[in-house]
Amino acid sequence: MTTEVRVPTLGESVTEATVATWFKQPGDAVAADEMLCELETDKVTVEVPAPTAGVMGEIVAKEGETVGVDALLATISEGQGSSDETPKAKTQPAASDKNGEKGNIDVMVPTLGESVTEATVSTWFKKVGDSVAQDEMLCELETDKVSVEVPSPAAGTICDILAQEGDTVEAGGKLAVLSGSADGTITPDIRPEPAKAEDEGTQYTTPPAGRDVEDAPSAKKAMAEAGLSPDQVQGSGRDGRIMKEDVAKAASAASATPAVSAAPATAPRAPVSADDAAREERVKMTRLRQTIAKRLKDSQNTAAMLTTYNEVDMTEVMALRNEYKDEFLKKHGVKLGFMSFFTKACCHALKEVPEVNAEIDGTDIVYKNFVHMGIAAGTPTGLVVPVIRDADQMSFAAIEKAIAEKGARARDGKLSMAEMQGGTFTISNGGVYGSLMSSPILNPPQSGILGMHKIQQRPMVVNGEIVARPMMYLALSYDHRIVDGKGAVTFLVRVKDALEDPRRLLMDL
Repeated sequence: MTTEVRVPTLGESVTEATVATWFKQPGDAVAADEMLCELETDKVTVEVPAPTAGVMGEIVAKEGETVGVDALLATISEGQGSSDETPKAKTQPAASDKNGEKGNIDVMVPTLGESVTEATVSTWFKKVGDSVAQDEMLCELETDKVSVEVPSPAAGTICDILAQEGDTVEAGGKLAVLSGSADGTITPDIRPEPAKAEDEGTQYTTPPAGRDVEDAPSAKKAMAEAGLSPDQVQGSGRDGRIMKEDVAKAASAASATPAVSAAPATAPRAPVSADDAAREERVKMTRLRQTIAKRLKDSQNTAAMLTTYNEVDMTEVMALRNEYKDEFLKKHGVKLGFMSFFTKACCHALKEVPEVNAEIDGTDIVYKNFVHMGIAAGTPTGLVVPVIRDADQMSFAAIEKAIAEKGARARDGKLSMAEMQGGTFTISNGGVYGSLMSSPILNPPQSGILGMHKIQQRPMVVNGEIVARPMMYLALSYDHRIVDGKGAVTFLVRVKDALEDPRRLLMDL
């Protein structure tokens, strides 16, 4: 029997990849889940595991060749695998098996998104012994940006849960094991939970996305944080790969001797009385909140951030909106808000001051001849920034529809990683919460972010008379390494001019 090895799903909007490296050659023995080759796309590196144990057959796609999704890469023939710990089966038994012989089906961590290598198991919807239908939700994983639901790959009974709630798992790692019957129907009886053998104690994880296939991504990160080199850590993973828990053991052993602790740069807690301690509640930060904290601090530590302010009279925009909002809704099926005006005004200003739409890459400045607009949105779990691509080419209606759709997906936790990457400039609207003035923090590697605020009636001098006008403070935070003061002020003035006289947008002035 021959098993085909095909190109896996590469990610949203990615249709092809290049074969970078083959780790096996024809005739080599392979174990199920052992890495066969590495594919490279324009955004991410993808590793292809063996779908079954056997002997490597023909390699159809050579190194350097471009392949599409589901293209044939190689074949594996039946034969003795290279490891005794090879799982019995990775797929359901054939439906033609009349004996109803039971097979084990692994529930694996799905692809988590570009550059995301690990997640936390947040919730299990099923427990050991529960019967499940194919595609029924088993658990939910939480990454630093999105929540990922894991459906059941087949009908069966959960016989073992390998990753408990709160555990960190790697992309491609094993979450649980299903017991199913040959025809795919639910098996009514419950298999006793197997004893944990030594080789089952370590969860198998995929190697990192780089050229070094020996260490798990979380292990490399943990070694860097602990100041350990690979030769100081004994690997317990398949083929001697170093796992995260191996680093923890090595770090624990190293801490037996006095050393300077690499504690996080946070102020120590003040002494708390027993009475106050009894009334406190300690909750672990979510991965999203941890990532937000880290990225914001990294932004402050990296960029030479400065903020300039101005104010805009919203009279004309509000009048234009009130005049056409009903007709706009009737024709386009979406409400006309202020965000489309601000998005259009920013795109207009970015053309005149392109350094605000640029980023630093090493010693180079990369200017973007397009605008992928990030629109910051608050959600119950934290701030996310979905990106509207090519916003400079979109109409008011298209922008409003995109904002509404991205906002709804953000609130429901359905945004993919691809939808939150690649932004060139960001708009943050603190005014929806009542903020009158603030200094937004840059969203690296971007060099500019515009802060909108509350519209408030204030006395203004117009043509020598004091009148009440709806005013909004604007704040532009920018990276002073790229943008000088003149460019920042010019940008903000152009946004102000476009909003105070929206006809300028139509005339490209």
